Amino acid sequence: MPWEKFVTSIEEAKDLSRPINYDYLDLLESRFFYLRKYTPTLLRVLEFRSTKSSQPLMKALDTIREMNETNKRKVPEDAPLDFVSNRWQKHVYEEDGTINRHYYEMAALTELRNHVRSGDISIAGSRQHKDFEEYLVSKKEWEIASSTNATRIAVSPSVDDYLEERRLSLLERIQHVKENIHELEGANLTNGKLHIQRLEKDVPEDARAFSASLYRLLPRIKLTDLLMEVSNWTGFDKTFIHTSTGKPPHQEEQSMVLATLMAMGTNIGLTKMADATPGITYRQMANVAQWRMDEDALNRAQATLVNFHHKMALSSFWGDGSTSSSDGMRVQVGVSSLHADANPHYGSGKGATIYRFTSDQFSSFYTKVINTNARDAVHVIDGLLHHESELNIEEHYTDTAGYTDQVFGLSHLLGFRFAPRLRDLSDSKLYTMDVLEHPHEVNDLFRGKINTQIIRDNFDDVLRLTHSIREGTVSGSLIMGKLGSYARQNKISTSLREIGRIEKTIFILDYILNESLRRRVQRGLNKGEAMNALARAIFFGKHGELRERALQDQLQRASALNIIINAISLWNTVYLTEAINQLKQNGELDENLLAHVSPLAWEHINFLGEYTFKSNSKAGLQPLPSLNIRKAGSP
Repeated sequence: MPWEKFVTSIEEAKDLSRPINYDYLDLLESRFFYLRKYTPTLLRVLEFRSTKSSQPLMKALDTIREMNETNKRKVPEDAPLDFVSNRWQKHVYEEDGTINRHYYEMAALTELRNHVRSGDISIAGSRQHKDFEEYLVSKKEWEIASSTNATRIAVSPSVDDYLEERRLSLLERIQHVKENIHELEGANLTNGKLHIQRLEKDVPEDARAFSASLYRLLPRIKLTDLLMEVSNWTGFDKTFIHTSTGKPPHQEEQSMVLATLMAMGTNIGLTKMADATPGITYRQMANVAQWRMDEDALNRAQATLVNFHHKMALSSFWGDGSTSSSDGMRVQVGVSSLHADANPHYGSGKGATIYRFTSDQFSSFYTKVINTNARDAVHVIDGLLHHESELNIEEHYTDTAGYTDQVFGLSHLLGFRFAPRLRDLSDSKLYTMDVLEHPHEVNDLFRGKINTQIIRDNFDDVLRLTHSIREGTVSGSLIMGKLGSYARQNKISTSLREIGRIEKTIFILDYILNESLRRRVQRGLNKGEAMNALARAIFFGKHGELRERALQDQLQRASALNIIINAISLWNTVYLTEAINQLKQNGELDENLLAHVSPLAWEHINFLGEYTFKSNSKAGLQPLPSLNIRKAGSP
């Protein structure tokens, strides 16, 4: 290439490239008229209410409404501008000092969205976007509950007692780390950074062979027969109460209920299930799905299976039902749905996440469908509080995406020990409540100090929020989403964050000191991953895609899948018990290996049913179905 041409190409590239301070707001003006198709109606129909801090924005919305009604094109000179952020100012103000109508309106709508998300602005008649105070129990109810000690909160109602107890707990752990930092197994401190070594495998070499020998003794079975057998043991199908008549299904309806459950849980759908199931029609299954398989009925069926499994002797080898883990399983959504989003991490398609809670006994006790881009952490509290099983969960594990400081704090206040597996632990920020006076290499780990004053000032409000979640006045996921949204640094959110930082620091110090805790977290998450592997094997219909548009229909599929998972786990546990008894009689049993056996294997289960080939010796083609064509003029 000639030098002159090379220089010219560089100059052209400079003209084409975007400046360093480029902002996508530069491109928004071209979309203004697209927004105008619906924003005037939105502002006219919805009634917005706000706190005093949002009054400038509310006045701006009134100005825009007036401009819409009078067809004015120019923004009045006295229009409120206090809500306009620095980022928007260079677009809202023209060079001559006038106000750009397009950017003014878009800036106001953007702020409206952010304020609604955070709860600073509420919408009259909305359940999801009502005033923040309305989510909580009334102050009068809270005063009665707190004065009678009827709050079911796990900490002292006295802020002084709470802070002193946590301060001593924190100091005790700091001292223990200082005394043992060079003797800790799998942990070391280098250049002020903490490093945790990967846990070595502690499963005996012959555990896999032992598990395989047990499963070889199990009979091969079709999924339909497995569900019938589990239904006869537990009666879980009787929990599908008709929403209109209030009656459980009759004995002759058992097969219809199980066929409907299997159609949704395997994702093959009611139509294909009707084609594959002689004697059961699409209409019958559609009737069951509509009238018997509402969310409450599915939760009851799930709890019945979990409780039955919890009481089995073999389950106690895997755990006592006091610990659990939660993990998301992303599924593609093959139709246009408000609840499906794209995430580059998973590819180009849109999808949703089935968020599942797994107990230490290999039972799945809670599930929900969430946005694939939502942070898992906001849904942790829902599963711990609102499952209907008899499990008494005390400790819960998640992966890194499942934690925030607020979740740490709220879990502790509710009486749960939150124990996530933290990625990049060496970069985690630890906090103290006191000044660490004596120099020590461990001191470098603590890079922040807890603001105890804000906890003191707002402790009662934080406890009121916790009580509201415990009593079901508001769901944990909804309120955590509000607290974690756009710059809403209200006092409750900030106080809960500071409480969470105390609990996170205590947990990380325990994580350093206690290898058995690290192993419990690892085992718990492994059980959840094994559960997801079984779920994908079962959910094979339609290439594992959800084809339902509504969130409620997607949740119905996910819940049916969960019930089938629990049925398989329970059936395997029953027959593994029989196999163990047989080995015991032959003197071939090593009980130390039972803890390493999983009831989630499925190689012996036929998910696909069976096909019958009948010889057809008739010559010629089969007749086409008759067409019911109306004659001209007929009704």
